[in-house]
Amino acid sequence: MSMDDVYELMARSQELPYGEARTVLVEDALRRAEAAGDDVLAFHVRVRLTDAYRYGGEPVKAFATFSRTLADHDRDPARFDETHSLLWQMKAVVSSLTSFPEIPLDRAYAVLDDMERRYKAAGHSLQAVYHYRNVVARHIGDDSAHEWFVKWRAAERDELSDCEGCDPTGMARHLVEAGRHEEAFEIAAPVLSARLSCNEQPQSIQTALLPVYLRMGRLEEAAAAHRRAYRVHRARLADLGDIAEHLEFCAVTGNGARGLEILQRHLGWLDRAPSAHADMEFSAAAALLLGAVEAAGHGAATVRRPAAGDRPAGDVPLAELRAELADRATGLAARFDARNGTSHQGDKVRATLGAEPVVDFLPLAPHHRRPAPAPRVPSADDSAPADDLAFVDDLGELLDVVERRRAGGDLPGMLAAFRRFDAVAETTEPTPFQKARRLDGRGVELAVEGDGQGAARCWEEASRLYAELGEETRRHRALGRLGAMRVDLGDEGGLEQVIASAEHLTAHPGEDGDATAALLRLATAQLGLDRPAEALAALDRVDTGDAPDRAGELWFLRGQALLRTGDADGAVAALRRSADAARASGEPETVASPGLLLARTLARREAGPDEEVFALLDEVLAVLPPSPMRAVAHCDRGLALLATDRPADAVADLAEAIAAWTAEGMHEQAVHLRVDLAAAYLAAGRHLEAAETAEEAVPGLDGDPARRCRLILAHAQKEMGEEDAAATFADLAEDAARDGRHDAVAHFLEEAGGVLTALDRDAQAAARFAEAAEASEKAGDPYGVVRTRRRAAMCLLWSGDADEAVAVMDAARAALAGLPPDNEPARVWETALVSYDQARVLAQLGRLPEAAAHAAAAADGFTTLDETDAADEATRLHDDLKASLG
Repeated sequence: MSMDDVYELMARSQELPYGEARTVLVEDALRRAEAAGDDVLAFHVRVRLTDAYRYGGEPVKAFATFSRTLADHDRDPARFDETHSLLWQMKAVVSSLTSFPEIPLDRAYAVLDDMERRYKAAGHSLQAVYHYRNVVARHIGDDSAHEWFVKWRAAERDELSDCEGCDPTGMARHLVEAGRHEEAFEIAAPVLSARLSCNEQPQSIQTALLPVYLRMGRLEEAAAAHRRAYRVHRARLADLGDIAEHLEFCAVTGNGARGLEILQRHLGWLDRAPSAHADMEFSAAAALLLGAVEAAGHGAATVRRPAAGDRPAGDVPLAELRAELADRATGLAARFDARNGTSHQGDKVRATLGAEPVVDFLPLAPHHRRPAPAPRVPSADDSAPADDLAFVDDLGELLDVVERRRAGGDLPGMLAAFRRFDAVAETTEPTPFQKARRLDGRGVELAVEGDGQGAARCWEEASRLYAELGEETRRHRALGRLGAMRVDLGDEGGLEQVIASAEHLTAHPGEDGDATAALLRLATAQLGLDRPAEALAALDRVDTGDAPDRAGELWFLRGQALLRTGDADGAVAALRRSADAARASGEPETVASPGLLLARTLARREAGPDEEVFALLDEVLAVLPPSPMRAVAHCDRGLALLATDRPADAVADLAEAIAAWTAEGMHEQAVHLRVDLAAAYLAAGRHLEAAETAEEAVPGLDGDPARRCRLILAHAQKEMGEEDAAATFADLAEDAARDGRHDAVAHFLEEAGGVLTALDRDAQAAARFAEAAEASEKAGDPYGVVRTRRRAAMCLLWSGDADEAVAVMDAARAALAGLPPDNEPARVWETALVSYDQARVLAQLGRLPEAAAHAAAAADGFTTLDETDAADEATRLHDDLKASLG
């Protein structure tokens, strides 16, 4: 058994995050070291295995490895010398011993006493000892916790103290349990902006501060801390207890949907919980969350629970799962309290299960909030007192009021007059003519309410009654409305009624603008049936003197029709006239429709959005009430800002549009716009928001939108240094391979390799670069072949496989022959890069003369291209190699 195998396994394990895969490699390394009979090597591997168990979510296994390494050290300190690591690991052992109710509490006290003895003997501060005596005291609810806290805070820090992030995190947790939230914030605040390299930070301190932020009213900070911290915790089984705190946060902030998403993702982890204490905390928080969801009216929901052991996967009713988890948490708490001799853990579980909401709803992102109310546009009637219809008893007069108010666009006033009519009609029998008029008006009411079928029935009956009464003008008005509604409902047969209405009313024009109204209605119906030429023909028949107040509507319809025929310039001119007419009408809200369509039309021009577009959208948003049209205006302004390279400004509008569409139940539009919002976040450097927004959108997408969204997600993950970016890029490469897009495959695999090498996962990166080289060959990209082979060789060198690095670098050099001869600068550049990196690889193997020759060639190549910095670097490498040669 070669010791090289052990070192190789350990090196490979270092490239993996803590978890099952890493632990398996270290366990294999330990078996090989023991089989080889190398006690010292086995000791060092065992020390690393203790960390792997602890951070990988198996702390109970760490007890055995730690006890063995500590005994080996005590037996022969000179031979088994990892004193600092063992003293450091004692802290975690103390904390873990409290997390299993079957382990007597005396064991924790014994380790604490031994820890204090060893720290004193080695001349260390007792600061960490006081810290963990406080941890045990807090666990059982002992009053001595405060005394240990005071000593802990007063003692001098040294190299065995928890890191500058974990130490204040522990102090903050003590203060939070004591209800001293302001003090907790003061202790934690100085390190919130620090760059922390600890495996547990900054996510641990962000999680500890969640209740602090909520109790202090710092709600935006609470939302940000939740999003940032949970993103790290969600990949770590060892953090199940921290994840419980995020479930509780969701439950008390009105984020039931988010909480269910978290619960669904981690419910299966309970079957392999890292400790009984983490199991208890997660179960209690999950039961609280499910209770909140049930109280919000979703008690009929189910939660998918994965299979485990003999239990099959299945959908569990929400109430059933809530009761089961609550019983599980209280049962575990009872075991802890029996071991501890206190009721403290049970009290904590009961407090969690009974936690009340802190806020009704805390938006976790801008687009999660409710849409902002639109600014109110002052009306000329604001100061005028509302007319009182309570004393009007004449049914005919009331119907005249209805028609005047409807013509003036006063829908609330129209409805008020209808209500008065109905009240009077209970004691005064309407005439047949009044019944017909009321039925006609009822159709308008139902149309406003969105009941198109009901409105059509009313107008059909009203037109019949008008015909019986000989009221031909009113009959054809009702007939036109009926036909237009039928067209809106998808019944093309309604067009005949609209045409008949228009023909009659234009042949018998009155003084009420009936002819114009009928022709506008006909043009609208023709547009609804995608017949723009016929719509234009109807508009050409309008006598502009018949109803001058409807000029804006006339030009708006003409603009729509011209757009449908492909006459964009004519449409722009018509829409401008429509907007001008709306501005002159004294009803500023009527500018919204033409202004929005004009802005959208101008934005689609080759030059893209200009200042006129933004001015129009600003004007539209200033007058629109909350509505789908307002959401469209925010969407258009956000996309226009994004198109003009103003992503930071685009975010607010896109978020507002998503919030509005979500509030209106228009979820498909909201999902697709999330992709643009994610793109804006990414371009603005807000990578966390980009990633989370993309992750929200992906499940609702397919095809090209889904691929675009995943690409945004990959780049956001890459910018945050997340290892998941490599997997996302690899998935994109698989999609591209299925489509035969080898150039895209090469690009995505190279991106994946870049992510991995940035994370020091060099062996994995080398494999990705090798795959990218193969894809580049299939794509016919010789530059990509050279570049990715060279990068693969360097990753092999960094991963410790220098011999293979030499072979791959030789392949990169051979690929230089395939570069196009018509681009000499590019050929010289790629050759110089290969020469420089080949010198580095050969130098590592001690082949200094060859390395020096390649370094000199690299310097010459860079100099030829006037790449001064690169030439200087290559020259320094050459000089160092020559000096090493003597």
